[in-house]
Parts: sequence; C-alpha cells; structure tokens
Amino acid sequence: MNENLAPDGLPAFAASMFDIRGKVAIITGAGRGLGRAITFGLAAQGVKVFLAGRNEDVLAQTGSELEDMGAEVGLLSTDVSREEDVLALRDAALDRFGHIDVLVNNAGINPYYLPADRTDLAQWQELINVNLTGVFLCCRHIGPTMFEAGGVIINISSIAGQVGLGRAAAYCASKGGVEMLTRDLAIDWARHKVRVNCIAPGFFGTELTAGIQNNPHLREKILAQTLLGRMGQAQDIAGAAVFLASPAAAYMTGQTLNLDGGWLAR
Repeated sequence: MNENLAPDGLPAFAASMFDIRGKVAIITGAGRGLGRAITFGLAAQGVKVFLAGRNEDVLAQTGSELEDMGAEVGLLSTDVSREEDVLALRDAALDRFGHIDVLVNNAGINPYYLPADRTDLAQWQELINVNLTGVFLCCRHIGPTMFEAGGVIINISSIAGQVGLGRAAAYCASKGGVEMLTRDLAIDWARHKVRVNCIAPGFFGTELTAGIQNNPHLREKILAQTLLGRMGQAQDIAGAAVFLASPAAAYMTGQTLNLDGGWLAR
C-alpha cells in the first residue's frame, strides 16, 4: 500500500483539514454580495482579511462589522481594472499583514442585459475590463507574492462562463475568459505551489440579480431550472471558498467548482 494512502495519519488530518486560522486573504468586491459573504466566511475561520472594492463607505461598514466579530481587517478602495490600483492593493495588504496566502478575485459587474447587436464597444470594454482584466491584473501582481511559500487563488466565475444565458454576450465572454485564465495559471504556477481554482455560482440572491428576483416570471423560470429549487445563499458561497482555501482542497487546482444548485445538471 502507498504509505500516503495509509489510514494512520487520517485522524490528525481530519481534525485540521479546514484549519486556515492565521492565513491572510485579499478579497476583491468585498463590500457587497458574494464578496461580503466570502469575506465573513473566511474571517469566521480565523483568516485575516483585506477588503478591496470601489465604494469606500461600503468597505468601511463591512470592515467595522468584521472587527466587531474579532477579525483582523485591512481595506483599500480599489478599481481592479486599473493597474495602479491593484499595485497599491498588493502593497497595502503586505504593509498591513506582511504576506498574502489567499487571493479571492470576486469583483465583477453586469449592468447590461443586451444582445450582442445592441451592446456598444464601451459597454463591452467596461465588462471585460472589470470582470476579466481585473482578474488578470490581480493574479499578475498579487500571485507572485505567494511563489516562495505557496498559496491559493480563487476566481469567481459564473455558470455564464460555461453556457450562454442570452442577452449577456459580454458577461458570458468575460466569465468564460476567467475560466480559461484559471486553468492556464494553474499550469504555470503549480511549480510554485500556488493552487488556482474557480467557483462558478449560479443564481444567488444578491444585488446583481435584483432584477430577476423582482420579476416573478423570470424567478419562476430560474427556480424551475435549478434542481434544488432555490437561489444560492451567503453560506453556500462562503463554504465553497473556505473549502478551496483550506488543506482539504490541497490536491485541487485548475478546476471549476459549479455552485449552481444543479442548474448545469439538466
């Protein structure tokens, strides 16, 4: 028997497989929605969290709530589509905590529900710049800080990166790009012990899906497609992020964790 598969060490590992206490994580888009849920999920496990987002007031409020629960927090107003902002984010996190173990690329937008023939170039570029170029810039400048000690990158994609949704050409293209960027980085950075994975959420009850939630016809249609019959909740995305950041996922890289309530199973 391969000694690595022997059961002798399993009890000790089982007790610590989700232990990420003391790790340092940067989370982009941390003030609202999925980013906020991920941030609280990591902080609840003892992770030191550095919050990034475009709305400084929202970040400050979230940071205050995290500190009230005993978390160690840093934050910086950041537009991930601007390289200078990403460099400032990296430096601020290193100044605050000394190292970075986890990067969660969550920042994303989808303000337009338009078919390709009605999407102008400025709208296209806005989505690509935030949703895809922002992920690249954060990986490009923050990822190498993990090369010596190893680390984890979690990119937030979408089921829209794997299937067309209609009236979402730019959004689907941006999220498909995130999926492929994740796989290629996993190949390049495995030798540095940096694991790179995706979470692809389905429909969650966030500000991004407010239009769907407020439209009974669309909501019913989506729930009918979702095997579990509900939209995603904060604890769903938080649990997935904790798993990918933890030793429990140590043999997982270049993968997409579909968190969609069974949407893609049909």
